[in-house]
Amino acid sequence: MKQLSRSEAGAALASAEADLLHWPPLRRTSRLTGPIHPKAATMRLPALLAPLLALLLGSVPARAAGLVYVLNSGDATIQVLDAESQAEKSRIRVLREVHHLALTPDGKTLLVGDSGANEMLFINPATGELLKREPLSNPYHMGFSPDGRFLVITSLRRDQVDIYRWDGQELTLASRLDMPDMPSHLAYSPDNKVVYVTLQGSGLVAAISLETLQPLWKADIGPEPAGIIWNQGKLLVGVMGSDHVAVLDPETQAVERRITVGRGAHALFPAPQGDVLYVTSRVDSRITLLDPRSLDIIRSLDVPGGPDCVSFDPQGRLWVTLRWKGRIALVDPAKGVLETRRVGRSPHGILYSAAAPAEPLTN
Repeated sequence: MKQLSRSEAGAALASAEADLLHWPPLRRTSRLTGPIHPKAATMRLPALLAPLLALLLGSVPARAAGLVYVLNSGDATIQVLDAESQAEKSRIRVLREVHHLALTPDGKTLLVGDSGANEMLFINPATGELLKREPLSNPYHMGFSPDGRFLVITSLRRDQVDIYRWDGQELTLASRLDMPDMPSHLAYSPDNKVVYVTLQGSGLVAAISLETLQPLWKADIGPEPAGIIWNQGKLLVGVMGSDHVAVLDPETQAVERRITVGRGAHALFPAPQGDVLYVTSRVDSRITLLDPRSLDIIRSLDVPGGPDCVSFDPQGRLWVTLRWKGRIALVDPAKGVLETRRVGRSPHGILYSAAAPAEPLTN
């Protein structure tokens, strides 16, 4: 895991605008900065007119009702926040180190992996109730297949990829594959036939058949690949050891294009409406907006603190973990506002529960 050097941390903090401290405690608001691509100009007018239109029609903007789950990997806790007030409702203690989460296909259960403790936690996402804990080998990153039949788990520490069958109630191990070095994030083909895994330690992407449960191929992608998604027949990979997103053709295993987004290019998150791809860059503390069709850069947002994982709420805002600052950010791209709140140490995965059915099932 790359961390900011002392000089990088100082530069990131110095570049942030003066924050305004307000209620509730430990929340700060500032204006987003960063260059705007010409295409973004077409998005600003509707955003500015929306409040006026709401007043004229007598409507009230959607409220952020729901819960936000924050996985504090450095504190061994899962923080449960009220989405509207950002007040803490509860805190679930874990044994070692939580990093990523996944919703079951029906959206009724939240799975959280405690990778250091070899344990999976099952939580009711609507209430925050801990339902059960089960022993499970090093669950680092995870995600359900599009048809909901499989849960694939990557084990960063043990160099293994586990493929589980899911019957709606229980997980059954179908295959365990040795896959050095440091399997990290994953993505599926839309036809449910292949899962793709980034291997951080070896700079590769591996393809695994969900029909034979065996590896198909490996392709060079760049140093320390992390996040990976399927987009228009291609694989988009955040190359964390560099500064770009690599566009990989799964048919030829060739890298067709590299899109510079910032040092520590980490993970990619499609907006629920499908009109924007958000890319986090942890070292340069930046979120880049890409057009999902052309992959052109729309805009870059400066988000100090090492933005990592993202979840969306119904208002189109981004809930973002800031790994280096022990905070989460609430980013409103339309209004250009960034609000932060202190959480635990090294927050990683995050989920806004009310947005769950409309967004990707892993984080």
